[in-house]
This record gives sequence, C-alpha cells and structure tokens, in this order.
Amino acid sequence: MTRGGELLYKIIQWDEELLQAAGKVPAGPLFNIQGTANAVSQLHLLHCEPNPITLPTGLSAVHMSDEGISILEPLEINESHVVVDVSNFSDFGLVDYVRGLLNIERPISSQVLLFHCPNWTENSQKVNVFLLPKNIPLSEVKQHQQHAYHIEATSSCILIKDHTYTLQCPEAQLVQPPSVPFDLDCGPNYHPTFDMHFSRDKTKATVTVRTQQAQSVWEYHADLTPKGVRSALSSQLFSVLPPDNGPITADSTGDSGIPAVASVEKKKLLSIRKDFIDRVSSSVVKDLLDILLQREVINFNEKGQIQAKQQDRDISEALIDMVLMKGDSACKIFIDAFCILYQYLSADLNLP
Repeated sequence: MTRGGELLYKIIQWDEELLQAAGKVPAGPLFNIQGTANAVSQLHLLHCEPNPITLPTGLSAVHMSDEGISILEPLEINESHVVVDVSNFSDFGLVDYVRGLLNIERPISSQVLLFHCPNWTENSQKVNVFLLPKNIPLSEVKQHQQHAYHIEATSSCILIKDHTYTLQCPEAQLVQPPSVPFDLDCGPNYHPTFDMHFSRDKTKATVTVRTQQAQSVWEYHADLTPKGVRSALSSQLFSVLPPDNGPITADSTGDSGIPAVASVEKKKLLSIRKDFIDRVSSSVVKDLLDILLQREVINFNEKGQIQAKQQDRDISEALIDMVLMKGDSACKIFIDAFCILYQYLSADLNLP
C-alpha cells in the first residue's frame, strides 16, 4: 500500500481457453481486486512451488481485463510469494507454463483440510477431506462448508499434479471415492476430494493420504469429539442470533398453555412439534439447552426441569413447549441454534 485505502477481492473463474492460447496453466486462484485508486503499488501472490529458489519455476502473474491477458514478469519470487508491480485493478493471478508438454512432473506444495459434520444424520457423522494447493485460502473453503467444522491439523504435504491418491482410515465405515487424481482446483467452487462416514460413537480417526504405490504422503490422528466444536459453534451462533436483550419471559398463553397468537417463528415450531418430539434424542436436547441457557432463553431451574424427565420423548416435548411459551425471540434463537447444530436433522424436519 502506498497510502490508506480500501481493498476488496473475490475469487473468480479462470478463462482456461485464454490461458491455453498463451501456453499457460493456472498456478493459483484468480482474484478480482477492486479498491481505492492509486493506493496499491505491489501485489504479493502466494505460490505453491516447493523449491522456487533453486528450480526454474516458469511462474509469472497475469492481469486479465476486457482488453485481454497481460503477462506480468515478477519483480521477485521468494519461498512463499511472487511479487509484481500493479498500477490499476482488475483480475490478477499466478500462472505457469504448460509443463505437461515437456513431460515434467509437477510437485505442488499442498494442503489437506478436514471438515467435520458431527451430526450428518441421526446415526452417523462425516468428515469431508480436501486435497488442495496450499495457496488456496482456507477462508474460501470454509464458505462452502458453513455447516461443518474445520479440524485444525498439520495440513502441509507435497502432491504431484495428475498423480492418483487414496485415502485410508481404519475407523471409517465408508471412504469414497476409492481414489482420485490430484488436480489444481483453483476455485471459486470447492468440493470435497473424499468423504468419510463414521458411526456416532467414533471419537478418533487416523487419516492417511497415500500414493498409488501405497506410500504415505500425509497422516493425521483426528479428534472427532465435540470439544473444540463448541467454540466454533458459539462464534457462528452469535453471529446470526438476535441481540442479547436479557432474560426472555413467557408470553401470554391460551387454555392449552401454547401462545394464543402464533407469530411466524412460533408457527414454524408448531408445524414440526410432533416430529421434533418423536425424533429428537436427549443428546440433541442437551446441546440446545446449553445454547438457550447461554442466551438466557431459559434459566438453570428450567434447564433442570427439562433434564429431570426420564424418556427422550418427554424431554424433547418439555423443551419445545417451553420455547413456544416464551415467544417469538425465543423461537427465533431456538430455530437458528437447531439449524446450525443439526443441519441435516433440521432440514429433514423442514426447518427453517
């Protein structure tokens, strides 16, 4: 930056045909960059070459605009970034020459990302696994996994473009697909390379990425317990839930004990009340109670009253009826928490 200003960017789709005509292939995401005029003089673009200093990399940056494609020769290529001068904004990204034509295998500094869906179904959990170049921003992948939780892991590894890899996990009930060639997925859409299915009682998993020759290139012992998920849930929930305006008290009710005039949120809960009572277990209710207590929708005494019930059906009935009696704000908080904590179950019950 040459002075204070605003910089906005998003990842967009490469024009592969235009690159091929120039004898280039993508070497990272293509960024559409906008911002304050004359505020930026250089871009430092993260690359994924393992040894750019000792090997001829062929790396360069491109500036793509309505007029076409311009190749920007780097001012510097260091161990992590390619540095280029810029004078105006448009679309910028890193490219490499087409090494396949020269029969050169291309090792890539890569990352393995794990995203845990603890409540994929009522009886199982799932982990989505991504094999990606290391210059793909984690934040971009997270946007496509909003209902899963990133497992922080030692993610770095070296993969080779177009080589085939397998994923092994003895604890998993299912790993799919059996194998996949490594591709330079530079966005803007990111789909899991593999997914693993587990029974609900599994708390540990050893995940190994192997080459076609069964050589291990990455291994991690993942923790599938709910701890650590709760902090992610709290930040996610508090970003979408209504402001905390103090304890929520019960609305006026009709003879049945349910609010006489049902708002939109109450109507949503009333419409799924029977299915919620029939299908939701005490473990689901426990998670919801913790959030409702934290948001002062319920108090400790009310939480104890619900947990004192003996049967799952009685516990879930006591919870949803108590929330219904507390009004629209309580129903809104409950619905948002349920949809974030239990994405697939809530969708199956037609919420939100």
